[in-house]
Amino acid sequence: MTALLEAREVTAGYVGLPAIRGVSVAVQPGEVVALLGPNGAGKSTTLMTLAGALAASSGEVRWRGRATTRPLHSRVRDRLSYVPEQRSVVNGLTVADNLRLGGGHLGRSLELFPELGEQLRRKAGLLSGGQQQMLTLARALSRRPDCLLADELSLGLAPVLVGRLLAAVRAAADAGVAVLVVEQHALQALEIADRAYVLVRGRVQLSGPAASLRDRLGELERSYLTGLDPQEA
Repeated sequence: MTALLEAREVTAGYVGLPAIRGVSVAVQPGEVVALLGPNGAGKSTTLMTLAGALAASSGEVRWRGRATTRPLHSRVRDRLSYVPEQRSVVNGLTVADNLRLGGGHLGRSLELFPELGEQLRRKAGLLSGGQQQMLTLARALSRRPDCLLADELSLGLAPVLVGRLLAAVRAAADAGVAVLVVEQHALQALEIADRAYVLVRGRVQLSGPAASLRDRLGELERSYLTGLDPQEA
């Protein structure tokens, strides 16, 4: 099956300094792909480049089988949803209005997270961090995207909320969505993922089926997720 979204030997960064070098990743419809690595490994940069929020300095991003340099807003119109690391709620708007932003569907959002139904008239800025993340993910998925890019859904949240969010991500993939998720909690990510890539210092150091990497979690944590060079760990 042809990848829906793919990076081929992509290098990208900021102010002329590359944060990722020669990165190749791909995600197909109906699968969850986890992007793992220590802080500063280039995970968010990879997602931003795939989303069109950051231009590649070399290499190629392919969307629906074709090379693209289209910006984020254009890819969003073509049914890509991007959830950045910072919670993208509009604090001064109600939950209901936030759910409708960007083509979100209120009814489908509440099917995903019924607990938001009691908060519809509240300003989004008054919600807890977990509720704001539910709001952000509900809006992204209620658009019925073909592809979801999600960056650190679990950041700062309790395990029970993380489970709810990742279960929604897995359900979306089971319904045919291509999902690429950045996650610090390797075990939780590998439990819902089909495949995974491990980034260290801006390069893919390891990739494979999630089940195989989960069986090697101790090794992964020692050698790849600490921020050390694998040869030094």
